[in-house]
Amino acid sequence: MKCLIPITVVPKASPRCWTWSRPPAKVCWRRSCVQIQRAKPLKAHNTLALKASASAYVSAHSRDDIVAALDWARVEGLPVLPMGEGSNVVLAGDLKALVLCQSEQRIQLVAERGDTVSVQVSAGYNWHALVGECLDRGWYGLENLALIPGQAGAAPIQNIGAYGVEVERFVEAVHGIYIENGEAFSFSTAECHFGYRDSVFKRELRDSVVITAIDLRLSTRPDTHVVYPALQEELDARGIETASPADVYASVVAVRSRRLPDPMTEPNAGSFFKNPVIGGEHADELHKAFPQLPLYELDDGTVKLAAAWLIEQCGWKGRREGDIAMHDDHALVLVNRGTASGAELLAYAGRVVASVQHRFGVALEMEPRIYGN
Repeated sequence: MKCLIPITVVPKASPRCWTWSRPPAKVCWRRSCVQIQRAKPLKAHNTLALKASASAYVSAHSRDDIVAALDWARVEGLPVLPMGEGSNVVLAGDLKALVLCQSEQRIQLVAERGDTVSVQVSAGYNWHALVGECLDRGWYGLENLALIPGQAGAAPIQNIGAYGVEVERFVEAVHGIYIENGEAFSFSTAECHFGYRDSVFKRELRDSVVITAIDLRLSTRPDTHVVYPALQEELDARGIETASPADVYASVVAVRSRRLPDPMTEPNAGSFFKNPVIGGEHADELHKAFPQLPLYELDDGTVKLAAAWLIEQCGWKGRREGDIAMHDDHALVLVNRGTASGAELLAYAGRVVASVQHRFGVALEMEPRIYGN
């Protein structure tokens, strides 16, 4: 049975005022009024539909809600896990933590400079909805990142990217709160230490902060990026020679819809493995042995490989073991076909990694973050 713990507000002169009764507890802080649920099932809160529960769960609608929930968790001695829409996590078991989700839907024009605009977006804003909203308002640049699942606050953590564009090129600042002490921070682009599907928030600050908003620098001048082969092929098929931002958006949505299954009908976490990056010498050796291997040379002399190709060559595409399968059409997408556990999914993924390592000498890295026992 779920226990709802209201966090409510009472008038006061001092910054904080606490009242406790357990259970349920009542925590009073400024203008906040949120409810914390005990033993919260999380199957509906992760796109792989893995069964797990959290010791406590809160849906925060404002920054004050977040601070109040962090204060509560600190007193309770519970770690805090910002979850978002659960599109990039694997729940290996139950979470002994306060799972914090954000639902604030706020987008604000901060500044205009020539043909650029600075826009601040709340972390709880759905990313795909944000891309469409910016396009409608004539703020361009995000079109290649359409239909990526998750919320805006997760975008800089993963440095999301698709069709030749990564979000780091638009990020001006990331705002948030340190979980340990409730202090606010604002990081510049440089301080985020972005890398390929990587950032400081996945490394040094992993599970240490809650991102509350991001500032994006967008253009009012329609400047499209269409060098990615699959995107250009879609535009060609549509008979479009000079693509507008709306054309790019529609084409990206069409390509992603064909290639990637909808998590609502086929539970998945998108691309499960990163495209591996190896040294040039190793790449030359592999190309001699496997002439069809797709290679993408990077500016620093390293070479990015197509993880999907490696996995497919090892016979995993479409293979089902129990209720876990590699998708029939995309050898990067693990799908939960029934009631698989997180442990079963990770075991399957481990066998994929081992087979690619054995055949090609290449180590695959999982994209989703893993939580739970």
